[in-house]
Amino acid sequence: MTPAPRRSARASRKIQPRAIVRGYQRYLKIALALPGTEESTGFGTPAVRVRGKFISRWRTEAEGALAIRCDFLDRQMLLQAQPDVFFVTDHYLNYPMILVRLDKIRADALSDLFERAWRRAAPKSLVQSWETKREGAAPRGNPARKARA
Repeated sequence: MTPAPRRSARASRKIQPRAIVRGYQRYLKIALALPGTEESTGFGTPAVRVRGKFISRWRTEAEGALAIRCDFLDRQMLLQAQPDVFFVTDHYLNYPMILVRLDKIRADALSDLFERAWRRAAPKSLVQSWETKREGAAPRGNPARKARA
């Protein structure tokens, strides 16, 4: 009797619809734009970390949702506001995480969600440095007031 052939981890992963794959690619562009972020792996799936700390992972072995860090209060509000976009499985009930349907979320909402997750995981000095650079790039003062002077 011959043993059953082994299935590789890659072979056991679910093939994701193109819309979800495009959604993850869009997410990576957003995520990797913030300082200290890097592509990584988590539980054998693609993940994003900031300075080695876990922020999110793409659940390629399941429904293709993005599992991302989120405090419990934000999670409750998101679940109530957009149940077609956000959800939680039993596994994540006790973790500060939320699941996101990447093919359903708007780009601005995804960017905001990632920035909040990044702020939770990033070292305080990195967040402060980024905020300082961002404030320096923003226009100062009221241009209309200067024009009247």
